[in-house]
Amino acid sequence: MALLLCIEAGTDIGSVALAKNDRLLSLRESCESRQHAQNLAVYVEEILRENDLDAKDLDAVAVGMGPGSYTGLRICVSLAKGICYGAGIPLIAVGSLEALTRVALEDYEAGILNVDDISDAILLPMIDARRMEVYCQQFDAQAHPLSGVEAKVVTAESFLDERRAGRTMVLFGSGAGKCKELFPEDNVRLVEVTPSARGLVKPAYEAFRHKKFEDIAYFEPFYLKDFVVTPSSKKIF
Repeated sequence: MALLLCIEAGTDIGSVALAKNDRLLSLRESCESRQHAQNLAVYVEEILRENDLDAKDLDAVAVGMGPGSYTGLRICVSLAKGICYGAGIPLIAVGSLEALTRVALEDYEAGILNVDDISDAILLPMIDARRMEVYCQQFDAQAHPLSGVEAKVVTAESFLDERRAGRTMVLFGSGAGKCKELFPEDNVRLVEVTPSARGLVKPAYEAFRHKKFEDIAYFEPFYLKDFVVTPSSKKIF
């Protein structure tokens, strides 16, 4: 049995989850912007207390590693590292776009995602990166990545090949609204999906099973800050 604490705060939503193996036990989350530093540690304390646990009872801490908000990721990762150091337990990192996709799949299985069939769909989570830029990555309906993580300026030409291929494209996340007027195709669907630490649970458990842990001393969030994407899609180093 593995007890996993999961922390996600790469957007305005800050959340903490406790899981036994791949099953969610407890969840705390808040959409209070700029309050992650105050809320996350409190949520961790509340979840441990209500389950009669101490940090040393945990088997690992999983963190949403980004991309996302620079400040949110720093707070999230710093808290996770502190817990891991103090309790002597490993750190697990999960891509925040994969975690968002896992939430979408859970919502679909629960019948609350406004899509009839996603079995052959392209899932496209998007995290707002300000102006018309988003962090994005394509997945299939089993949460397997179909592309790498990108920082992309959204235009009417974005994802044109995928849109014309005829497969359903399901867009979600804080950046998806930027595509509403730009992608008129009937096969493009924009749906509401809220980032949550519950999306970390399944990939974190798989990482734990295979002992895919991070070096706590040197781990840094994935900021995607090694380049700036311009409207011409050129890289500036």
